[in-house]
Amino acid sequence: MGHRQVSGWVDGDFAHSLRSSPAVVAAALVALVLVGGAACAGWIAPQDPFDLAKLQLLDAQKPPFWLPDGEMRFPLGTDDQGRDVLSAMLFGTRLSLLITLAAVALAALIGVATGLTAGFAGRRLDALLMRTADIQLSFPAILIALLIAGVVRDVFPRDLQQAAAVPVLVLAIALSGWPQYARTVRGSTLVEKNRDYVLAARIIGVHPATILRAHILPNVLGPVLVLATVHVATAIITEATLSFLGVGVPPTTPSLGTLIRIGNDFLFSGEWWMVVFPGLALLLLALAVNVLGDWLRDALNPRLR
Repeated sequence: MGHRQVSGWVDGDFAHSLRSSPAVVAAALVALVLVGGAACAGWIAPQDPFDLAKLQLLDAQKPPFWLPDGEMRFPLGTDDQGRDVLSAMLFGTRLSLLITLAAVALAALIGVATGLTAGFAGRRLDALLMRTADIQLSFPAILIALLIAGVVRDVFPRDLQQAAAVPVLVLAIALSGWPQYARTVRGSTLVEKNRDYVLAARIIGVHPATILRAHILPNVLGPVLVLATVHVATAIITEATLSFLGVGVPPTTPSLGTLIRIGNDFLFSGEWWMVVFPGLALLLLALAVNVLGDWLRDALNPRLR
């Protein structure tokens, strides 16, 4: 009966909740367009911004096609290197999303493992792990990410820093975001470990690792899913900020942050399209993910059903 009720709610109320909110539908469409465009960048982009042999400095700083001197082969204009802005945005969004999703997955993995351990073990280990999380939460996430990125980059030789930029960025964003997952999972674990089914498993001698993996973990993943959705929007902004500040991906590798950083240098000279279009893509992507995250949180809340 419980399975039928859950299945019926997923097929009925969940879909109705999505369709009945125009803002959520709009956010889903925006996210679908941006993510789909990024995934298909290799097929739909007018130009490959990574192919330096195809870049022409004579094509640099051309305006969008609807302005004087604009050309249809560069729909949104070009940047200072002659790269097509639309193509750079598509490939840049793909890179930003890959970095973001990898960082969110790593942060969730660290946070869930830490929260499960702290909540189940209790006492001194719980206090140690949670005080560590509290100390990190007292600092802005972007400051933690900047510190981690700067320290890790200095460990690598100068000739390897560019190749290691993306892994370092993923690690910095993940290590700045794990405490939220740890605190959420710890709270849920404290509740679940006192349930009858967990106490029964302990009595019959089930190994604690098996209890955590098979019994407690599946019951704490709901809040983690919602938190991860919201964290995607935060991670996108963090990646763009780090790249804008020069500690993210190299300027020659297009991401939304590097495109905004490059375009910002030409904003007051009249080439506004270099920064406006990447900035608009970043804004729409973060806003759409935030709206979807808020909707998912409400849709999975049993008190609102």
